[in-house]
Formats: sequence, structure tokens, C-alpha cells
Amino acid sequence: MTAYQLVQIVWAVSALLLIVVVLLHSPKGDGLGGIGGQAQLFTSVKTAEATLNRITWALSITFVALTIVLSAGWLS
Repeated sequence: MTAYQLVQIVWAVSALLLIVVVLLHSPKGDGLGGIGGQAQLFTSVKTAEATLNRITWALSITFVALTIVLSAGWLS
């Protein structure tokens, strides 16, 4: 297995995981309460949501970086 194939596999896995993680996010629609900021009075930041956000950012950065590496042809 070459480095190029390994990067392609990691790229594909990160794409699939990114799709799954984005679908796991809860909807953030505040409705009309979000206009004045009243929606934040009754909600708190959940650790599960914060962890999901971190995983989403990490996967998206990985996906974009590997897309650039693969499209630029730096490994071939």
C-alpha cells in the first residue's frame, strides 16, 4: 500500500464520518426568540454538543487538507 492510497482511504473515511457527524447535530433554529437573544436565557451549552462541534471541525479540517494534498498531486 502506497502513501497515496493510504491518504485516499483516510480522505474517504473522513468524508463519510463528516456526513454522519453533521447529521447527528441537533437543529439550532431558535425561531423568533433568537432575534432578541431570549433563546439563550433558557439553554445551556451541553458537553455532548461541544464535543460534537470539535469532532466536526477536526474532520472538516482533515477533509479539506487531504483534498488539497490529493488534488495538488504532492504525493504522486
